[in-house]
Amino acid sequence: MSDFKWRHFQGDLILGCIRWYCKYGISYRDLEEMMFERGLKVDHTTLYRWVQHYAPEMEKRLRYFWKRSFGESWCVDETSVKVKEKWTYLYRAVTKKGDTIDFYLSATRNKKSAKRFLGKALRSVKKWAKPSVLNTDKSPTYGPALDELKAEGICPEHLVHRQVKYLNNVIEADHGKLKQLINPVRGFKTMKTAYATIKGFEVMRMFKKGKMNFWTYGQGLMGEIRLIERQFGF
Repeated sequence: MSDFKWRHFQGDLILGCIRWYCKYGISYRDLEEMMFERGLKVDHTTLYRWVQHYAPEMEKRLRYFWKRSFGESWCVDETSVKVKEKWTYLYRAVTKKGDTIDFYLSATRNKKSAKRFLGKALRSVKKWAKPSVLNTDKSPTYGPALDELKAEGICPEHLVHRQVKYLNNVIEADHGKLKQLINPVRGFKTMKTAYATIKGFEVMRMFKKGKMNFWTYGQGLMGEIRLIERQFGF
C-alpha cells in the first residue's frame, strides 16, 4: 500500500513540502503561501499534519545512510527547547568533526535522562564504532550515568570522560545552527510533536553537513530529492 494513500496530494509534493519546512527554517504559514504561489492550495494545518506523520518516518528510513562508523571522540551536550511554555532538554551527541550521532528530547535534565540518552546513542552504533573519549560540560549527571552504563556493559570500560568546556565548542556551534530551524516554530505544543518535528530538522541537517554525499552521488540537490523519494517508493 502506498504511504500516501488518502492524502489527496501526490506523494512527491508532500515530501517536497516536508523537506522545505525541515530544511529552511520557515513557518507553516510561510510554506502555505509559497505553495499557493506555485498553484498548490494547501492549508497550514495540513502541512503540520504532514510533517508530524512523515518527518519521523523520513528520519527512520534515512538513518541507515548517515549512521556510519564513529570510532573517535564524541561531544555530548543538551540545549533547551520550549514545549507548552516550559523548557525541555534536547540531548545531542556529535563527533569532533560535527557529524551528528544521535539526539533525544527529555522533559528533565538529570542522571536518568542522561543515562537514557547515552545508552540510546551507544546502542545505535556497532561495538567497534563506540567512542574512546566522551567530552561533556561540568554537569554532574553524566559521570554517574556513564558509570552505570559501564557496569551494564553498554559503555566501553576504556572510555575516558572529559569535562572540559572548550572541547565542546563544536556541539555548541551545532546547537546554534539547529536553533535557526527551531526558532520559527515559536514553541511546540507537546513533547510528541516537538520530537517528531526535530527528527525532520536533524535529518535535513545531515544533508547540509554532507553526511549523505556518498548516497547522492555528487548530484547535489537533485540527489537529495531522489534519495528521499526513493525511500518512499518513487
